[in-house]
Amino acid sequence: MAPTTPRNRQLILHLGHRAAMGAEDFLVADSNAEAVSWIDRWPGWPAPALTVWGPAGSGKTHLAHVWRARSGAVTVPPAALAGSNPVNLLGGREHLVIDGADGAVDELALLHLYNLLAGRGGSLLLTAAAPPSRWELRTADLASRLAAGPAVAIRPPDDRLLEAVLAKQFADRQIEIGQEVLDLLLRRIERSFAAARRAVDILDRAALAGRRRITAGLVRELLAEGAFEQGEDSHGSRNRR
Repeated sequence: MAPTTPRNRQLILHLGHRAAMGAEDFLVADSNAEAVSWIDRWPGWPAPALTVWGPAGSGKTHLAHVWRARSGAVTVPPAALAGSNPVNLLGGREHLVIDGADGAVDELALLHLYNLLAGRGGSLLLTAAAPPSRWELRTADLASRLAAGPAVAIRPPDDRLLEAVLAKQFADRQIEIGQEVLDLLLRRIERSFAAARRAVDILDRAALAGRRRITAGLVRELLAEGAFEQGEDSHGSRNRR
């Protein structure tokens, strides 16, 4: 892998790391430290279910993979709950992950699954874009059970974490870039993990297509073309510095 610049490498190493999803790492910072702490606290959760919520691309699925590896849980997509037998969904396991639980979900099936896990002493990890208190749940028993459990947020990244995410995204693609590229992106892209990953992908494809290195000049060209503008972020604004 081509090295990052010394400053970028130092920045990444000064953040905590959490192995997740094979070769990728989870960067631990103030915005996600509480969620990491709750994952580490298992099996000492105060309720059968924990909800980790936050914007797209913030690392919720990564943390779910970390917990699944530790607990031996099975991951079930929300759509699989419809009309399913909770016992069959568990497949003999005692712990379950539902990634994107605030989407279209069979509420009665989720309630039965929750009750089954609670009776067995099992655990349920839910990931979502918002906490259960903001889900439009029509099943009062399910709403009360989820409300009784912890719901922990992964907040939007600060500059330090966003820079580390950008640097790591480039390094994972074996792309060496200068600090000027990072500084320019930090000033101009949306303040979100998803925007950082999207920007790296756009730059990588543009560089390959033009057989060019990724430089501040290329970033400026793409900015002038509006290549990084993909609408509002999860907070309804671009939040540019």
